[in-house]
Amino acid sequence: MWEAEEIEDEETLAALLEASRSAQGRAALSDALADTLHLLPASTHRLLLLRLRLLRNLLAGDDLNQGTFVLLSGPAAVVSSALSSPSDFPDVARAGLQALGNAALAGEHHRAAVWEALFPGSLLELARVREKGVLDPLCMVIDTCCSGEGGRARLEELCHEELGLPILVEIVTTAWQVGHDEEWLEWLLFKICVEDQKFETLFAALCSGDDAEHSDGDECKTEFNANHAYLLGKLSKCLANRPKEVSVSISFALDIFNAQKHAAEIVDFTCRVNSPLPTGHPAIDVLGYSLVLLKDICAWESPPSDAQAPVDSLMQTGLVKHLLTYLRELEPPSMIRKSMARGQGDHQPALATAKVCPYIGYRRDVVAVIANCLHRSKKVQDEVRHLDGIILLLQQCVVDEENPYLREWGLFAVKNLLEGNEENQKEVSELKMQEAVITPEIADIGLRVEMDKETGQPKLVNN
Repeated sequence: MWEAEEIEDEETLAALLEASRSAQGRAALSDALADTLHLLPASTHRLLLLRLRLLRNLLAGDDLNQGTFVLLSGPAAVVSSALSSPSDFPDVARAGLQALGNAALAGEHHRAAVWEALFPGSLLELARVREKGVLDPLCMVIDTCCSGEGGRARLEELCHEELGLPILVEIVTTAWQVGHDEEWLEWLLFKICVEDQKFETLFAALCSGDDAEHSDGDECKTEFNANHAYLLGKLSKCLANRPKEVSVSISFALDIFNAQKHAAEIVDFTCRVNSPLPTGHPAIDVLGYSLVLLKDICAWESPPSDAQAPVDSLMQTGLVKHLLTYLRELEPPSMIRKSMARGQGDHQPALATAKVCPYIGYRRDVVAVIANCLHRSKKVQDEVRHLDGIILLLQQCVVDEENPYLREWGLFAVKNLLEGNEENQKEVSELKMQEAVITPEIADIGLRVEMDKETGQPKLVNN
């Protein structure tokens, strides 16, 4: 049995830490847990750090140690001793959070004890520590506590306007300031915004932050801030790699569409930012990431016939009409502009008033959303035709240095536009001649869209 005095010096603690790395060692050291907890309050910084690391190891997957830790009010002891001044001692805060995270993994009783010790005051203080090393275990603890049997109730507390939302705002602020890019944060934000449908609540709360960013000029001043852009960037990454069993709600899809429309009203489309996402301009990044999210949302397979897919609700609120309008207002792709500039002076006034892509990939992202909306949807196919969008989509089937993979997305959009739709196929065949469609922009670079007689699908060929 281990006595308190045996774990009072660094050399002995180092030996115990090494022994606690194995499951067998953790089981053998179970008696040391109580003494370690008892010694926490009087520890110097170095000894406190070592003892917390020992606790972290002892609590890693050992049922007996995890149970003893909660029985002895370990969560409260760790919080009072190790997390009282997290900004001054981030290494201590990290070790304490790791210990609490290991304890919370043991089950509902343990998660409840950890949450009670941390929420809301200590969580808020920890969220304000601008350190990657603290943020990641903090998100692990919160995500773990908001899972399982009692997780929903704690998630509701975390989204409470006065108690919980300030914590989330500080977490997002810390994350973008320190460039945090770990999975625990992504899972937590995805759980809050997508699975629990709290996106609108959190997005609105981020407006209260004092981290609004503006560009050097007036063109990108917005009511969006870097927190908004960071949140959407994280969600777009998560949704692109989402587990198949997770569904996207209609409310989340509509919230993203609303953010996209709002950003489109704010961004100055006469300002060309020669950068992919993220650009560093909050409104532009919100515009771009919301388009990327809409692209993935619209790629979802339709649910059973008795349920409505998010893409159907987006169509009803005018998504395709908005996207086609954005495309019409844009200047032609770069290759077409260069061709027009070489000898078609008549087009110069129109080019001077046309909007530009606010970031590298904007046109591609708009076309990608349309392409996914068109997939196996006669309703959307017909809507594009009724909105005179067929030629517009044909004009996107070009290589564009400002929009990587535009040609591929353009061809995919046209394929989905024509597949199984005789009316659209007929209109394409009659645009210029029976065998080929030659739009001015495509002809300028020596290409034309042709219907493959064997497959019935469009293809891009040289003139």
